[in-house]
Amino acid sequence: MKKHIFIFLSALLLTPAFSRETSAPRVRELTVSKTTSQNPSIWFAGVPGDAPLTDAINRFLAACGWFDCVRDSKAADYTLEGKDEGKTFLLYLKMGGVSAGAWRFSKGTSARSSAKTAVDTIIEKSFRELKVKGFCRSKIAFCARTSPGVSNIYTCDIDGRDMEQLTFFRALCVEPCWTPKGLSICYSKYGRTGIDVLETTIAKPRRSRLISGSQGINAGASVSPDGRYMAVIRSPDHQVDIYVIDLSTGHRRRLTRDKAVEASPCWSPDGKYVFYVSDESGRPRIIRHELAANRRRRMPTVGSDAVTPDCSGDGKLAYATRVNGRYTIAVYDPRKEDNKQVVKLPGEWESPGWAADNRQLVCKRTWNGKQELYVIDTWSGNTRLLVSPKLPVSMPSWSQCEPKTGVR
Repeated sequence: MKKHIFIFLSALLLTPAFSRETSAPRVRELTVSKTTSQNPSIWFAGVPGDAPLTDAINRFLAACGWFDCVRDSKAADYTLEGKDEGKTFLLYLKMGGVSAGAWRFSKGTSARSSAKTAVDTIIEKSFRELKVKGFCRSKIAFCARTSPGVSNIYTCDIDGRDMEQLTFFRALCVEPCWTPKGLSICYSKYGRTGIDVLETTIAKPRRSRLISGSQGINAGASVSPDGRYMAVIRSPDHQVDIYVIDLSTGHRRRLTRDKAVEASPCWSPDGKYVFYVSDESGRPRIIRHELAANRRRRMPTVGSDAVTPDCSGDGKLAYATRVNGRYTIAVYDPRKEDNKQVVKLPGEWESPGWAADNRQLVCKRTWNGKQELYVIDTWSGNTRLLVSPKLPVSMPSWSQCEPKTGVR
C-alpha cells in the first residue's frame, strides 16, 4: 500500500517573537497525517546577501526527499524565507502566508554545514508525527574501481557532492559498512593470501586497524546497532559460515555450520536478529537468525534470487532480487507481511542501503554498461541520480545521523 504524507496546521498559532539577539522565535507545532500521495511543495526565497548559503539550502531541500521544490511561490504549499544576521541567520517557514515556524541558526564552518543543520531542523519539526530524523549530515560510502584489480572506498554527501577518497590501497577494498555513530567504516580488503576486514576512521588523521584477519575469508562485515558486535563471513576451516565477533573481547560465535555458502549479513535495529543470504535451498535466499534462541527462519521474498539485504531503523528489509531476468529492489515490511518492488526505472539494481529516515534507499544501478548510484524513494518509487563518476561504482552504504549543532 502506498504511503502518504500531508502536513496540516494546528489549531493554535504561536506568533514568532524575539527577546534578544540570541533568542529564537517561538515555533508553532505541526501535525502530520498520511493522507495524500505527494510531498508538500516548498519555495525557498533564499538568504539575501549570502549566495553560497542559499545554494546549499536549496540543494539539501531537493536532496532530502521530503519536499518537492518549486520555482513559483504561488504554487507552493510552503514558503521559506531567510535573513542574514552576520554570524547567524534566520529562516521563516510559512503555509498559505501564515507562520508555520521560525528558527535562528549559527553559521557553521561552511555554508554546506549550516544548510545541513537548517534543513534537518525543518524536516524534524515539519514531520514530527512521523518521527523523521534529519539526515542531511549523514554520509554515503561506496566502492570505486580506480584500475584493474584495484578498488577503494569513497564517501559523499546525500546530494552527491563533497566526494572524498577514504582508502588508498593497491588492492580490492569492497563492502563498506558504517559503524553506528558514523565515526569509521569497516570493509573487506583482498590480499594475496586471503580477505581481511579492516576499519578506517573518518576523521583525520585517519587510522586503520585489522578487525578480522584469520586464514581464508573474512568479509561482509556488519556492525550491530549498539556497536558491540560484528557479523562477518569467515572460513577458518575452509567452510564459509556466519560468525558474530565481540569487538571488545574478540570472542567469536559461530552461527552456521553447514555446506551452504552464506553472505551479506546485516542486523535488525534491536540487535536481536542477524539476516544473511544462504544458498542452502539451491538458490540465494534471506535467512533471519534469532541470536538468543538460536533459531532460523527463511524470510518471505519475491523473485528467484534474494541477495544483499539491509534492515531499516523501523524493521523493514530491503534486498535485491531477480525478476524477469533482471535484478530489482524489493522491500519486505514485517508489520504488514508484505513484499513490494520499489523501482520503476529499467536496469540492474543492486546493494540497497537504508537512509536514517527509513524511507529512502541508496542503490547501484547498471544501465547501458554504466554503473551509477541512485537514491530510491520507497514510498513513491521515484529515483534520483546521486553520483555518476567516470569510475565504476558499487556497494553503497548510508550512515546514520550525525548530531546537529548551531540551532538556537
